[in-house]
Amino acid sequence: MKKSSNPLRPADRLKVPRQQGEQSPAQRSCNFLEVSFGFDEERALAVSRAQNETRDLMKALEERGGEVKFAIHSVAGRMPGHMNVLLAEADIPYDKLVDMEVINPELPRTTVAVVLGANDVVNPAARTDKSSPLYGMPIIDVDRAEHVIVIKRSLAPGFAGVDNDLFYMPKTRMFFADGKDALTRILQELKSV
Repeated sequence: MKKSSNPLRPADRLKVPRQQGEQSPAQRSCNFLEVSFGFDEERALAVSRAQNETRDLMKALEERGGEVKFAIHSVAGRMPGHMNVLLAEADIPYDKLVDMEVINPELPRTTVAVVLGANDVVNPAARTDKSSPLYGMPIIDVDRAEHVIVIKRSLAPGFAGVDNDLFYMPKTRMFFADGKDALTRILQELKSV
């Protein structure tokens, strides 16, 4: 596995002390949130059945004036449209699901990108590392958002078997948990401010 030059492991970066008065991305006013989904061996949306918690987080952010969109990579899920069906079950409006080609130009203006279970399909090595087996694969450019929260149960690589550079970026916070539990905890923190 390729290792990052970032001296902090993702788990350590969750514990980085904030400057006095600094708020977490969840505490600040979120003007735009993009949620990317994947399906792998991790307990993400499909496995943990977290679509209702996803909807609840969306509603809480919208009540605070935020805008929420969902980016689903074309290969996410066990079959095409799998993630769309799960979100529809939770009454998430279909017009909030945005194609990768449409969402990518918006990501540099995104306050927080939440990645739920995705790995290879959000790995910036697909754009930047010609030696990577992912190089040239279209990805959701979540690394271009101001902040990134990745929800996974571990640092296990995706199907390509390579480390994800996104996990080691200073703007990324890793949240090691079941997808449903993680979204519930994020929602609780948001409601406490």
